[in-house]
Amino acid sequence: MLEVSNLACSRGDQRLFSGLSFVLHPGQIMQVQGENGSGKTTLLRTLCGFVSADEGRVVWNGAQVASLGDAFHAEILYLGHLNAIKDDLSALENLKISAAFSGITLQDAAVKSALRRLGLKGRELLPCKVLSQGQRRRVALARLLVSEARLWILDEPLAALDVRAVALIQELIADHLSRGGMAIFTTHQPLQIDGMTVRTLALS
Repeated sequence: MLEVSNLACSRGDQRLFSGLSFVLHPGQIMQVQGENGSGKTTLLRTLCGFVSADEGRVVWNGAQVASLGDAFHAEILYLGHLNAIKDDLSALENLKISAAFSGITLQDAAVKSALRRLGLKGRELLPCKVLSQGQRRRVALARLLVSEARLWILDEPLAALDVRAVALIQELIADHLSRGGMAIFTTHQPLQIDGMTVRTLALS
């Protein structure tokens, strides 16, 4: 369970948001909404423990995230609007290294299967610097297929994707939730999860 209490964050002298409180249980999904500059990305990074809040608490299974360190990071998958892809490495190498940071050892066959499902067949061994922006996004999103994380925190996961890829990501999220996973995301595109109620949190 993720519990947020009276959270407040600022950027410089500007207060982005304050008094945010919510609880996310297994099987639940929440969309963070707001105009550009309202603090959506800052909120997601604060939930991950990458940014310190001015006020309030972020609690995971009864313990403050700040005290959990790597134990918490092993239970979350964060995909930012930047892909965090190493240009000189192949798609396969990027996915294996990303999994290793979470303590997961992947075999090449599993990585190739994930990349092919994301539409990257024939491009698994190419350096990522030669891939298009949409293909690079697919490399990042392939992490969803190999992750063991319970909480997915996704910043604009549908950016630069075509209709088929969007449908696949929605399918992956629905499957994750059905297995007791949780997800928090931002998007400028509609995201439909069959059989699931998407809660919203509006930042003004």
